[in-house]
Amino acid sequence: MNLPGISFAYLRAKPLSTALNLLLLALGIATITVLMLATQQIEERMGRDARGIDMVAGPKGSPMQLVLSAVFHLDAPAGNIPLADAMALAKHRLVKRAIPLALGDSYKGFRIVGTNHDYVAHYGARLADGSLWAKPMEAVLGAEAARSMRLGVGAKFAGAHGLGEGGEEHEEEPYQVVGVLAPTGTVIDRVVLTSVESVWEIHEHGRPPGGPREITALLVQYASPLAAATLPRAVNAGPTLQAASPAYESARLFRMLGVGVEVLRAFGFVLVLAAGLSVFIALTNALQERRYDLAVMRMLGASRARLMGLLLVEALVLSAAGALLGLALGHVLMEVLGAALRAAQQVPVTGWTWAAGELWLIGLALCVGVLAALVPAWRASRAEVATVLAEG
Repeated sequence: MNLPGISFAYLRAKPLSTALNLLLLALGIATITVLMLATQQIEERMGRDARGIDMVAGPKGSPMQLVLSAVFHLDAPAGNIPLADAMALAKHRLVKRAIPLALGDSYKGFRIVGTNHDYVAHYGARLADGSLWAKPMEAVLGAEAARSMRLGVGAKFAGAHGLGEGGEEHEEEPYQVVGVLAPTGTVIDRVVLTSVESVWEIHEHGRPPGGPREITALLVQYASPLAAATLPRAVNAGPTLQAASPAYESARLFRMLGVGVEVLRAFGFVLVLAAGLSVFIALTNALQERRYDLAVMRMLGASRARLMGLLLVEALVLSAAGALLGLALGHVLMEVLGAALRAAQQVPVTGWTWAAGELWLIGLALCVGVLAALVPAWRASRAEVATVLAEG
């Protein structure tokens, strides 16, 4: 007697019930899969983007906005800071390295970042073509930016005012692409790099000669652990600068998002449990319909354990199919979401990866199926053959 074959036959005999159970289980598994893939990739990506940056110095305001704009390039900066104050901080004895950033323009939605070559070195980026900028109005493209813009070395483009599409273009002062970076898997892939002097040159028309210059933010790496306890406090005590910790603000952001994630995850588990209840009801009803068939099987020599195994295998087949379908659906939905985020120049995610917890989801689905089948399977094994056959 081939238990899997008989189980498949019973499932095919009830296509509507089987499809409903598969759908419920698949939707629950897919929901949890999407959340697992998204949170894992976003946490990893933001961790790589912020690695080695101990503090961000910028204008007074929201520290989270400062980190999102200067480190992750996901928000608009609150303003600028005096260059003199930033350089004074960069020379502090507790600062190992300080990287200036000048923001304000973009091209096709990709931010133009005025900085120095330390920014490229910080992310371990290497050139795929050309060279780094050597003078104002030369630009180097991150890998994703170059691919989306379809620009290469030698091309020219005009930046637009603002950090989104639709701003006023600076057509009279175009940038020339002198280099393209290889992919790094970090935020540098999504930006256009140039010198701080380029940003000043574009935005200082009509500015009084000799006026004080500004930058947007300063990325700081501490020289010693002592700096973490003293430097941010000293910066915040001053009149112009604010200090923000990327690690702290990232953790705070995930705590804020965590409530919504947990609600969606709970919804996924509810769907999985609903699928288990549906399987239980389906198997209970099927048991009533198959009582005579099962009694005949007993009379022909099938043991109680074999009958119990028949329903358990049926539940396992249904659960395994639902889990695999849910995982596939979750990965496809994640890739669709990733494509939308990439089109919007946001943190990129993909469905073509694997989260460590996905194996647990398969185990969860199988456990739900087995638990749902235990009572019907036990009842099937305990039915009295003579009584059932007499009833017809």
